[in-house]
Amino acid sequence: MTEQTTRIVILGGGFGGLYTALRLSQLPWESQQKPEIVLVDQSDRFLFSPLLYELLTGELQTWEIAPPFIELLEGTGVRFYQAVVSGIDIEQQRVQLQDGPEIPYNHLVLTLGGETPLDLVPGATSYAYPFRTLADTYRLEERLRILEESDVEKIRVAIVGAGYSGVELACKLADRLGERGRFRLIEVSDQILRTSPDFNREAAKKALDARGVFIDLETKVEAIGADIISLEYKNQVDTIPVDLVIWTVGTRVTNVVKNLPFKQNQRSQITTTPTLQVLDHPEIFALGDLADCRDAEGQQVPATAQAAFQQADYAAWNIWATITQRPLLPFRYQSSGEMMALGKDNATLTGLGIKLDGSLAYVARRLAYLYRLPTLDHQLKVGFNWLVRPIIETIYSAVDAVNESGNRG
Repeated sequence: MTEQTTRIVILGGGFGGLYTALRLSQLPWESQQKPEIVLVDQSDRFLFSPLLYELLTGELQTWEIAPPFIELLEGTGVRFYQAVVSGIDIEQQRVQLQDGPEIPYNHLVLTLGGETPLDLVPGATSYAYPFRTLADTYRLEERLRILEESDVEKIRVAIVGAGYSGVELACKLADRLGERGRFRLIEVSDQILRTSPDFNREAAKKALDARGVFIDLETKVEAIGADIISLEYKNQVDTIPVDLVIWTVGTRVTNVVKNLPFKQNQRSQITTTPTLQVLDHPEIFALGDLADCRDAEGQQVPATAQAAFQQADYAAWNIWATITQRPLLPFRYQSSGEMMALGKDNATLTGLGIKLDGSLAYVARRLAYLYRLPTLDHQLKVGFNWLVRPIIETIYSAVDAVNESGNRG
């Protein structure tokens, strides 16, 4: 790096990180001002997490929702490092990588996301399956495959947490396992989807009831074993047999973020200004799960993919404005509604004056997410596949039917 070249280092390749990198590469830089942009993530693939559920039902394939960073960043000039961040030296402005070089920076973007806390309940670390990453999904898929190939009559699944992730998982897995599945959805509060609009909550209840999912409200998980789960309800503990426990509750920031000398809230999220800059460190931006942010209107920004997607535009603009000596823009969060998958070919959505559920909502959700996929090239590849795949499957089904008919003849 020459002294004249500004280096922007982005830690974390989720919605906040990848989209900030892509936006920065598209902004109108003058040749002498164009910075070096470096993106660091521990995975080699970006994960479009709202569509992760569809991997478990075979509705989507890995390449559609988890394209490699190298493919997405081709032609952008953004450099990619696959590495684990082990530390950040704020004073020296350097990022330390595990088994890798130190990377100096002029501007830093923190989007390392969160992790699933499995140490809240005895046995969860050993026996519960988190559902956040691609690796989590592969591990869960393998466990499901073993259970499906076993001779057990009923596959008993307990899902901890009746938020968005828990509800979507329950519906998708119920559709996958069919009559063979027995599901419990365990929630410590008095209702499912506490922060969801009433329309979506009612649609979710209907979908869960239709699939025979048993809902344990005001119930706390006491312990998890190899084939049991202990639940407390009204001061009484029951231990029930189970084949699979999936943990969807909570998120916490990584230790690397916790150890930074910034103002943080009780959840160790970094406090930012409305321009997404860390207090007293204008060269550092924080967004997504690890940021405690109030926008220009003073409203608390939720830790969602939708919010990180919007923050990326502002972070990129404000870094560009800082380097080119232009005014910065305070972030304004715009809620575009809420969408949930409720099984195969079923979803619910509310927002912008629209309320939909059923197959029409499923199509609308797919189209909305297609639009949000990271690059036009990837959008076109995935969109084409979504159009062509049903036609190919129909042809194969027709051929199989003809062959079967011929064999009977």
